[in-house]
Amino acid sequence: MNKAIRCAAALVAGMSASAAMAQSNVTVYGLVDTGLVYTTNINAAGDNITKMPSLTGSFPSRIGFRGTEDLGGGLQAVFTLETGLSLDTGSMGQGNRLFGRQASIGLKGAFGTVTLGRQVNMSYVAMLKSDVMGPNLFAIGSIDGYLPNARSDNAVGYLGNFSNFVVGATYSTGRDASAAGGPAATNCPGETPGNSKACRQVTGLFGYETPEFGLNTSYDILYGNTGAAAGLTSSANSDKRVTVNGYVKVGAAKIAGGVVDRTTHAVTGLSESDLYYLGVSYPFTPLTTFDFQVARRDTKNSASDVDMVVARMTYHLSKRTAAYGALGRMKNSGASAVALDAGGTVGAGKTQNGVMAGMRHSF
Repeated sequence: MNKAIRCAAALVAGMSASAAMAQSNVTVYGLVDTGLVYTTNINAAGDNITKMPSLTGSFPSRIGFRGTEDLGGGLQAVFTLETGLSLDTGSMGQGNRLFGRQASIGLKGAFGTVTLGRQVNMSYVAMLKSDVMGPNLFAIGSIDGYLPNARSDNAVGYLGNFSNFVVGATYSTGRDASAAGGPAATNCPGETPGNSKACRQVTGLFGYETPEFGLNTSYDILYGNTGAAAGLTSSANSDKRVTVNGYVKVGAAKIAGGVVDRTTHAVTGLSESDLYYLGVSYPFTPLTTFDFQVARRDTKNSASDVDMVVARMTYHLSKRTAAYGALGRMKNSGASAVALDAGGTVGAGKTQNGVMAGMRHSF
């Protein structure tokens, strides 16, 4: 009898475990993307260079794990772990973090999604549908490196969609714990006793979005602390971005653009700029897509403005594999030294031309 009871208990336990597993779902996904790029005027001497980029191609490379568990009543537990990769050397991205692109857990329901951990913030979300070039090597991310890297450590996030109205926000107690340098690592871990503003960040989003058209606005303010990058070496220093972004479908084409208004209070003083961008994406054939974008950064009270023109053609070899090529031009005025290729260099005040070609595969 005891043996029979034990067998039955084991069977029930096994069935329960199977049912629990059936309610969970974990997806492994990723993208590998790289190529070659040639750019002119990489220094004051006007030298040129051919290289394999490390930050991105047409998209940054990554591998990730995404999971959900049905908790009943329309409620789900969700998590995301996503690692950035540099294909030129095989190293990790985002300041050498293991899960630098995302590392979060949360709950999802009819109310929206609440997440905890390192995650993309509302500046990132706001431009997803309006920036036709996305995180391409030649794109507006070259002018403002924060935009394609708008993520926050130690963050509580919320995103909801209600009858096409989109609402979102994040609050970070310490926006960036990496000291490795670059736009994705600015050495501001925060969570400082006695200083509630140190390395804090708040972002917000409100918009209306449909497949045919959409308009949204976002707000993003981040504070500094001792040792933080970009001159934000005190919690009294801040960097604020307000964006307005929109898109509309005209036949098969999508026309999209926006403006990023930026105000920085750094140890070096006050700086203000407006970044305008406008682009079009058009599928010439089911397998071929053409993207074109112009952008201008107007720096207030300065002659150091920037103008960019980029064009890209993508040929889809399959649903998962594509080859692409792009041309770009970045015109620097005054003392400006914004490189055409993200993470690259250019001589101050010089115009830089570039060409790139590459291949990507998603899985």
